[in-house]
Amino acid sequence: MDAALLVLRVTIGLLVAAHGAQKLFGWFGGGGLGETSKFMASLGFRRAFGWTVIGALAEFAGGLLLALGLFSPLGSLGVGAAMAIAVTRIHWPKLWAQQHGFEYALVLLAAAVAVGLTGPGAYSLDAVWGTALPVQLREVALAITAVGCLAAMVSSMSPAAAPSKATPAS
Repeated sequence: MDAALLVLRVTIGLLVAAHGAQKLFGWFGGGGLGETSKFMASLGFRRAFGWTVIGALAEFAGGLLLALGLFSPLGSLGVGAAMAIAVTRIHWPKLWAQQHGFEYALVLLAAAVAVGLTGPGAYSLDAVWGTALPVQLREVALAITAVGCLAAMVSSMSPAAAPSKATPAS
């Protein structure tokens, strides 16, 4: 079980962190903050640059924390929040990835939730250093994340803008 969690955490965490690095730094063929912000604005996000920074940091930092198994479940929450927004605000209503649907984001969301619910396992920095959040703080972090996702979905959409069918910057 611990080895399976390690494989899942490292694979999902590093892929999501790299995806965040595309948005933050333009690494791995990404557009960086400027291009990603333009893409977000084309989807109708108000204050697109701010939402781009928040989303990219959630992916980058959340992915690294998830991969390392550090400060659990914060990594899972960061990845999960970013993917929840990707599913509902960027890729919806199409399912399949080749149609720019939410298939891949949903898989990443499910993996992050699974690790968040089970914990990072014995092969994690939390297990070595004892750095997992206490249960009470986990519940607070979960509540804050849920409220933040809802607020992001509601407040980021410009009522005057109609979402385009643009291709993601990264």
